[in-house]
Amino acid sequence: MDRQKLMKWILTAMIAAICAVGAAIKVPAFISTAALDSAPAFLGVVFLSPLLAGVAGLIGHFISALTAGFPLGPLHVIIAIEMFIVVWIFGVMHKKGMHVWKWLVALILNGIVAPLPFYFIISPAFFWGALASIFIATAINLMIVAVVMPILSKVFVRKAGRV
Repeated sequence: MDRQKLMKWILTAMIAAICAVGAAIKVPAFISTAALDSAPAFLGVVFLSPLLAGVAGLIGHFISALTAGFPLGPLHVIIAIEMFIVVWIFGVMHKKGMHVWKWLVALILNGIVAPLPFYFIISPAFFWGALASIFIATAINLMIVAVVMPILSKVFVRKAGRV
């Protein structure tokens, strides 16, 4: 494995570890896995490919679910895959320069569309009860990213320019 590829995988693991720190910061909600675990994965799109940032988001969700005791059991696999997809789409939009639309798309996909399968899998009452808390947790995560991303982007561009 070449050095560059190894560094990307190490960086992905580090972002997943930061997701674990965010997973410990729970958002008071109906769903006990709502946490600040996705913000680092969304930030990862600055210096990782959308695919690797999505992998970090997937791992981050599993860690968040683990800290809450896996309340939805194997259904967390669905949520982790959804997290991967949302971060991947956010990353693709970021790389293509869709800097306004990526926020709205991420908020709608993660805050409204991602919980939708549970309307059918668990119950409509569960979906409606969880919707507000998941939407609020998504909004908080994206606000953190919106504040930190411009700073991180400037630092990353400056560091990359020196190499």
